[in-house]
Amino acid sequence: MTIRKLIFTNLKKSAKNYYLYLFALTFCVALYFSFVTLQYDPAMNEVEGSIKGAAAIRAASVMLIIIVGVFLIYANNLFIKRRSREIGLLQLVGFTKGKIFQVISIENIIMYTIALITGIFIGFISSRLMMMILIRLMDLNEVAELNYSNQAVIQTLLVFMVIYIVIMVVSALFIHRQRLINLFQLQSSTELKSKKISKWQLLIGIVGIVAILFGYYMSSKLFDGDFVTINSLFAVMLLILASVIIGTYLFYKGSVSFIFYLIRKKNNGYLTINKVLSLSSIMFRMRSNSLLLTVITTISALAIGFLSLAYISYYSIEKQAENTNPNHFSIPSFEEAEDFYIALEDNDINYKTIEMELYEVGADLSNVINGPTDDNFFKPDDTTMIVISDEYITDVDLNREESIFMNVQGVLDEFMQMDAEEEFTLFTETENITLDYIEGKEESIVPFSYSNGGFPLAVVDSSVYKQLTTGLESYEEYAGIDIENERELEEANDLYNSIYGESGLGYGSYLQSIQSQKYTMGMIMFIVGFLGLTFLITSGCILYIKQMDESEDEKRNYTILRKIGFTQFDLQRGIRIKQLFNFGIPLILGISHSYFAVRSGWFFFGTELWTPMIVVILIYTLLYSLFGILSISYYKKVIKASL
Repeated sequence: MTIRKLIFTNLKKSAKNYYLYLFALTFCVALYFSFVTLQYDPAMNEVEGSIKGAAAIRAASVMLIIIVGVFLIYANNLFIKRRSREIGLLQLVGFTKGKIFQVISIENIIMYTIALITGIFIGFISSRLMMMILIRLMDLNEVAELNYSNQAVIQTLLVFMVIYIVIMVVSALFIHRQRLINLFQLQSSTELKSKKISKWQLLIGIVGIVAILFGYYMSSKLFDGDFVTINSLFAVMLLILASVIIGTYLFYKGSVSFIFYLIRKKNNGYLTINKVLSLSSIMFRMRSNSLLLTVITTISALAIGFLSLAYISYYSIEKQAENTNPNHFSIPSFEEAEDFYIALEDNDINYKTIEMELYEVGADLSNVINGPTDDNFFKPDDTTMIVISDEYITDVDLNREESIFMNVQGVLDEFMQMDAEEEFTLFTETENITLDYIEGKEESIVPFSYSNGGFPLAVVDSSVYKQLTTGLESYEEYAGIDIENERELEEANDLYNSIYGESGLGYGSYLQSIQSQKYTMGMIMFIVGFLGLTFLITSGCILYIKQMDESEDEKRNYTILRKIGFTQFDLQRGIRIKQLFNFGIPLILGISHSYFAVRSGWFFFGTELWTPMIVVILIYTLLYSLFGILSISYYKKVIKASL
């Protein structure tokens, strides 16, 4: 048999094993080429957002290379170990290690060539679709065009050529280091065959569960006021990360076996065919695959977590814009606001306005604030606050001894935890007034830029306001304008831009704030979404490939079970339960990890938790389940061929 015939025979025989790997490789090439095409698209840098489009795409491309490279190297290792017996047989019939490496290299060249040609073509076609998605997310008035870039083609070829060379170096080292006898033993030695559960194994299982629960508990206490400095917060975050990851590893190493051991013991060792095919296999397979499953679970948790946070930010854009700009337009000067009033009246646009003089006074909030602080950045007993009269606030009428805080956003409420019914002090050089803090309200009165980036404002009785501000010469003017008919808001926004243009601090437009955030968060959502999809496909493919290996290893068992009378349906029912555990446990654990991670700090990113996170989890679960369905389909073929 010639080498050429051997290569094509191997490819034909291995098609059932390689098709998903080839699909994943083609997908990665297409996605990378699409990203690089967008990177070289001149339209990307014309976006006037807070970040450069091409720079963001370039950074995402680097991350994509890392993800794809690790996946391809790991998948290649799985396949070459799977072929260890074949490599040993080739050596027995006279093939040198160099010839065997040549065969494997040519096989990979053929697969990579097919994947590169197909992937670049699909990437070129889909680059316009990706641009349309990006334009939609960023809410741009642009038309997506189909652009071809020679630079993108060359960069894609170079990147995957480097990955191919690395894979071939790894394969060459594997072939060179393995002795002939080891090649026939390697496949069976990769799986743990011990069927005994030791006391040490039980201890590991219990420690794993405790470590995960400890990490969850600490994450729920992260901003409860128990950790009062920035350094302690970072230390606890590292502790949570280490506890959850180590706990996950120990969970797969011992907890799964421990739980299934208890189930088996409850049945006095007697198991149905379904439990034999599912529980018994998983008890020992997961232990040997604990590191791989830990990595997949962590990757799933990261993907779901980042996708959830990105979508929380995107979902909360309008609410965040309301907090940043409580009025449709803001102007930091009563005199300059007159120009806008005249322009609105000349165009018959009805509006309402509020004008306030904002005074900043000293404040001692040490009795009110009960949360993590750092004296290097913020001193509760010696800070400043904007003070305003209750006359400016509708439905608020305070006594002389009372005060409420406005602009208490979710992040501040979670982070600083202000205690109601406590006293605090407002002071100037001549006055010192102690007030009762009644409550904090989320409603914004002035833009964040007027309130030290979103710090609460103190609302006091008008007489207290006069007493504090009498004699103060330094203050800021704030004019807030609301358009009565929102259909005229865009016209008013055009007038505002024509008058003030790119004005500085204190000027603000509600519509511009929404657009600016959509520029930034739309780009982030786009990048995180496709990177998350890459995480999903690569981890799903790795699990699928492992299941292919296991099905071939267990084919002999299926033959025995078929001979003693069990039907294909009996075996397939047990396999469905097994795959539910194999794919379900990493998914459920990844969702659980991501939930507690997001739950501990979601308020930094937006105003809504549940809707964005549920949407992300449902979509991720649906796509992830496809790999479980494919593995069940493959098992059916193996079971059918077992007799």
